[in-house]
Amino acid sequence: MNELSVNELHLDYGTGAHANPILKGVSMHLQRGEVVALLGPSGSGKTTLLRAVAGLESPKQGDINIGERRVFDGATGYEMPAEQRNLGLVFQSYALWPHKTVFDNVAYGLKLRKMAKEQIAAKVNEVLTQLGLGHLGERFPHQLSGGQQQRVAIARALVYNPPVILLDEPLSNLDAKLREEARAFLRELIVRLGLSALMVTHDQAEAMAISDRILLLNNGRIEQQGNPQSMYETPDTLFTAEFMGSNNRLPGSVVSRNGTAVQLLVDGVALHGTARGANTGADVQPLIRVEEVRISASAVDNALELPLLTCMYLGDRWECLFTRGALSLRAYSKYRLEAGNYWLQMPADKLWVF
Repeated sequence: MNELSVNELHLDYGTGAHANPILKGVSMHLQRGEVVALLGPSGSGKTTLLRAVAGLESPKQGDINIGERRVFDGATGYEMPAEQRNLGLVFQSYALWPHKTVFDNVAYGLKLRKMAKEQIAAKVNEVLTQLGLGHLGERFPHQLSGGQQQRVAIARALVYNPPVILLDEPLSNLDAKLREEARAFLRELIVRLGLSALMVTHDQAEAMAISDRILLLNNGRIEQQGNPQSMYETPDTLFTAEFMGSNNRLPGSVVSRNGTAVQLLVDGVALHGTARGANTGADVQPLIRVEEVRISASAVDNALELPLLTCMYLGDRWECLFTRGALSLRAYSKYRLEAGNYWLQMPADKLWVF
């Protein structure tokens, strides 16, 4: 069953000739117990879509349904107020009341709902315990770490058992190491509690780690959607391929094509690749993930010979840059390479042509 469905949503900023379209017919759904990530660059419309679902932005066309309830209908002009949608929101800034304790921050929504004191205490203590915050109820936000503040914001969103929890860049305020830990915690929490969650992020690693399904937005439209593995391993478009990984783009032209098998000419060298997407013309863009390039000290098939420019130490590996003229390629190595020429092999099924 769909906990959330959005159909042909259009939203503009401004009016008349000055209207700036932000969402251009977006449709999506969120099933019970599913985590969907809205991924995309700045300005793609992902936060606007989340805010429209929350009732903080007013679309122009389409409809939004939470379970069986229609909360926005562009055809009739009906728009349910945000406070009646019963959604849990976690903002990027956490938006905690600085003068209220952790307990009172989490209890705030229940007090607005006129719930009895005993019930409020029981529900708040339950959710604080679930999130490992049971001993911090009397502290104020400034007395907490960034990770603890984030968990208080999540507790406040969960305390009244909303059908859907909305997360707007929930990890972006944390430092890199804490973000990795919080990523695992957030995924475990969502699965353990059986939550349905819609999360905005611009970080593809975060989206892949936490979500069951990714919706990649590009300029107000959904470019591609699917599970994290399919989005990474079988991108339909150049935009998806570039956004979902670290890549080498190569200058090249098509010599021949047989189905998806493509013969390319790259810097005077014939290479075999695989066509992806709908492009069948001469104007193509060959691309290969950095981790798929294999470094060889001797001549191998389907490879370019390039001199090593430099190696950068990344801890678990070296990132090596090879360059000649306008052509450059990056590849990973377990060891620091000596200066010299190397053959950079590109498996035909991993050398994508868009």
